[in-house]
Amino acid sequence: MAVKVLVVDDEKLIVKGLKFSLEQDDMEVECAYDGEEALEYAKNNQYDIILLDIMLPKLDGMQVCQQIREFSNIPIIMLTAKGDDMDKILGLEYGADDYVTKPFNILEVKARMKAILRRNNKSGSKPVQTNIINAADMKLDCDSRSLYIAGREINLTSREFDILELLVKNPGKVYSRDNLLKKVWGEEYPGDARTVDVHVRRLREKIESNPSEPKYVHTRWGVGYYYNA
Repeated sequence: MAVKVLVVDDEKLIVKGLKFSLEQDDMEVECAYDGEEALEYAKNNQYDIILLDIMLPKLDGMQVCQQIREFSNIPIIMLTAKGDDMDKILGLEYGADDYVTKPFNILEVKARMKAILRRNNKSGSKPVQTNIINAADMKLDCDSRSLYIAGREINLTSREFDILELLVKNPGKVYSRDNLLKKVWGEEYPGDARTVDVHVRRLREKIESNPSEPKYVHTRWGVGYYYNA
């Protein structure tokens, strides 16, 4: 099945260029030009990934991302014309999986998309066997990328799931922020270690009953993060 993408940007030339390029890779592309339209598309259709501009009419990209996270954990890559690091970090705070700064190289956008889609098993290959991890009261289904704690499903973003999966598969092993950045985001990812802190904090807010006293994802001060339950 073709990968289905929603492209959201109020600059029609950018949308046209992205649509053309992604369709060359046999992706199915739908387009929205403001925040309200994007939200309606996301509510009423199934997409594999969303490319979402920050500066949009009606609702900005941050608001759209935040509202989508209330009903879906679909991967979202933010497109930002701003170079300020805080805007990038804020995008991640609102639940985005990644960001690309304008003007961007379409090859970089495609590489980021494909990396996320591979991790979400949306690249066209089907898993050949069930891959479920049971740890304490946590059940991690690595094929469907679902998490259950005490029988309750917890919705995670793509990056949050990747971090938790890596830590749970290696209990007690401490990963530095730089190490996590390379393993989860990839060797070529241009971001910095603060990105990891943002995602770990968001992950803890979802899985820990008391994030300040974590049960699952712990900090080894001055070293990094590890899983233990």
